[in-house]
Amino acid sequence: MVTPEQIKTWIEEGLQGSEVQVTGDGQHFDALVVSLEFDAKSLIARHRIVYNVLGDRMKADIHALSLKTLTPEEYQG
Repeated sequence: MVTPEQIKTWIEEGLQGSEVQVTGDGQHFDALVVSLEFDAKSLIARHRIVYNVLGDRMKADIHALSLKTLTPEEYQG
């Protein structure tokens, strides 16, 4: 079973310099991802970035993932 800590690590490894918080029960997860990578990107583009980082894990290991994606400036505001 996948843990929130594993998802956090996977995202942090794929998005260097990001701040990540993940909660969940082993099947359903909520993630807050703060990254400069999201600057000037649409919400859909931001989610695609995270999904690409997670790759096949989204199909095999993670049943449901709710994302909140922010730039550092948005997070501070």
